Order: sequence, then C-alpha cells, then structure tokens
Amino acid sequence: MLSEVAKTKIDREIAKYPVDQRQSAVMAALTIVQDANGWLSTDAMDDVARHIGMPAVAVYEVATFYNMYNLKPMGKTKITVCTNLPCALSGGVDAAEYLKQKLGVGWKEMTKDGKFTVVEGECMGACGDSPVMTVNNKRMCSFMSHDKIDALVAELSAESNK
Repeated sequence: MLSEVAKTKIDREIAKYPVDQRQSAVMAALTIVQDANGWLSTDAMDDVARHIGMPAVAVYEVATFYNMYNLKPMGKTKITVCTNLPCALSGGVDAAEYLKQKLGVGWKEMTKDGKFTVVEGECMGACGDSPVMTVNNKRMCSFMSHDKIDALVAELSAESNK
C-alpha cells in the first residue's frame, strides 16, 4: 500500500502532465516508492499502476527495463559501476573487480552486513570521467582509482553507521 506521503509526491508528479498522459509520471512514481522502500516489490508496482491508472504490466515493463530500479532487496547503499565499453577500456572493469573484492561480493550481491550491493551499469554519460560509479542512483563518482574507491567505501560505511 502506498503511504500518504508517497501518494502526495506521486500526485505532484502526475500534475506535471496533461490529464490524459498521467502515465508519463510512472518513472518518477517508481523512484518515489523505491526511495521509500529500498526496492520495488510486485505489490508496490501494482499500487503504482492503480494510482496512476495504467496496466500493471506497463509498470513492470518500465521497472524491468531500467537498471536504476531494484526488483529485489538491496544493501542500504547500491554502488553501480559503469562497465560499458568506453569505461571498460578506461579502467571500469578493474575498478569494479577491486570494489567487489573489497566488499566480498559479486554482481547484485549484498554484503553480509546489508550495507552494500554492487551492480553493473550501462553508460552513465560521463565516459571522459571513467571509471565512473553512482551511489544509490543519485551521486556520480568519477575517476575512481583504488584509493578513491577505498575512501568512498569508508565514507559510505561511516554514514550507514549513523
């Protein structure tokens, strides 16, 4: 069930579009629900579909197409590493392997303490800043050397302990 806060935020997004195009708010609605819950369950996506007034399958299509949506529980912090060809050629694969080794996880796995999940991402539009990572789909980190990865993990670990 969508919370009243989520409904209010989604309604604000719906209001940005013509009445007959409310489904255009689906991506924002999914983001709102994911930010509140940490991931998108089938029930949550069904609630979004009902609230927006579109077929549930259409909501599932959006949620499964974009890798920013979590379709299963993730760690408190999701780090997405770009491994698309330009980033891969500029150290993205090495950065990803180092991060996974540091955290002791594979792709889409959660650390034992529930703090981190590492996922592989597609182009983030910052090839010149490679290797590139995003944190919880909101913060982009560029030129991610091993030292910068160490600092990022330490920072994020300290934040999750608060």
